Amino acid sequence: MQPRETYNDQVVRLFLLAAAVWGIVGMSIGVYAAAEMAWPALNFDVPWLTFSRIRPDHTFGVIFAFGGSALIGTCYYVVQRTGHTRLAFTALANFTFWGWQVGCLLAMATMPFGLTQGKEYAEPEWFIDIAVAVVWVSFGVVFFGTLARRRIRHIYVANWYYGAFIIAVGLLHIVNNIAIPVSLTKSYPV
Repeated sequence: MQPRETYNDQVVRLFLLAAAVWGIVGMSIGVYAAAEMAWPALNFDVPWLTFSRIRPDHTFGVIFAFGGSALIGTCYYVVQRTGHTRLAFTALANFTFWGWQVGCLLAMATMPFGLTQGKEYAEPEWFIDIAVAVVWVSFGVVFFGTLARRRIRHIYVANWYYGAFIIAVGLLHIVNNIAIPVSLTKSYPV
């Protein structure tokens, strides 16, 4: 009798744990930003603590760090269960976790210091955008590779939605962030 193949739930757990942590971080920054609206003195005359500098951290932290980690984690969970197979490319799946976390950390560390493109919901500078694009394409490779090796003939509708989300966000990110770098910390949108 063959040993039963197990699912790769380690990377799923890591993404969901990261989502919980990023949720707390992003929403806490949002509470602080809201408090600054009521009590402007809370910025203590420190430029990187002003509302205009921490609001992008809040939105990025909640949408991309929290939401992205949750979506990638649930995507990896669902594609394995509905395909009755383990995630394809285990090392690449682990890379997507660590790459996503590093990309989110870099974005949230640079934005309060004014290192942004100044575009709503697309603030990170070009070098972070490239890193995020590499991670996102790797995420797509793991997802579609897992679909290709599924053990059942049909593809569940949840996977159609995940696949569309991966392609749409990838295209949106890459096309929306085409920029001409003029230094390591500055670029101009095309």
